[in-house]
Amino acid sequence: MAEKKQIPLRLSAKLYDAIAAWAEDDFRSVNGQIEYLLTECVKQRKKNGKYVSEELDKGIELDI
Repeated sequence: MAEKKQIPLRLSAKLYDAIAAWAEDDFRSVNGQIEYLLTECVKQRKKNGKYVSEELDKGIELDI
């Protein structure tokens, strides 16, 4: 198995809570959910050369 890198990551409380709830629904840890989401985004980018969203660099509003 490849060595995994540890990186510091800062998230807003709302974003963390949303990811944590999603992770719980998928029976993953928050760390596992973030890794899953990033992996899916990289796969999508490799597949079609585009970001998942054209507005990825814009701030997000979470209605939580």
